[in-house]
Amino acid sequence: MSVSLVKGQRISLEKSGGGELSVVRMGLGWDAVKRRGLFGRREQEIDLDASVVLFADDRPVDVVFFQHLTSDDGSVRHTGDNRTGAGSGDDESILVDLQRVPVHISQLVFTVNSFTGQTFQEVENAFCRLVDESSGEELARYTLTGGGNYTAQVMAKVYRHGDGWKMAAIGEPASGRTFQDLMPAIAAHL
Repeated sequence: MSVSLVKGQRISLEKSGGGELSVVRMGLGWDAVKRRGLFGRREQEIDLDASVVLFADDRPVDVVFFQHLTSDDGSVRHTGDNRTGAGSGDDESILVDLQRVPVHISQLVFTVNSFTGQTFQEVENAFCRLVDESSGEELARYTLTGGGNYTAQVMAKVYRHGDGWKMAAIGEPASGRTFQDLMPAIAAHL
């Protein structure tokens, strides 16, 4: 059963029947706002990019995004860049093998940014969700609401808690075209 997260909410990442998750997928989906034009509604293309920064405590040690699709240790993998938001379901996904994430990695922070500089005023139906990859069960969903005159968002983080993992919905608007631009905003949530 999926949990619909609100900003700041935290959930444990344990299987519903007990036990630990092995591989999770952070999915990102969005649509372009449909505009009325001279010849009816038209849909523009929006290029949002999902990224994840891997931290050892508060120090960034690796990043996975459209130009670096797999973490150096192989535990995190981006499935590829969607430059339009066309289609249904997840437009971009990042797979995390929680059991293979090195022990020194304490948290993974997921971001979304508009590489082309379009603002979230031009995006609708945006969400991020966490899925148990072995069962396909959606564990949590966070709807990126509110539009806004910003080009990025710090979406969520997955972090170690004792022997397991938890997820926190962040939903913090930010400005930037790349994950590098977002590092000051990310640092506030470590």
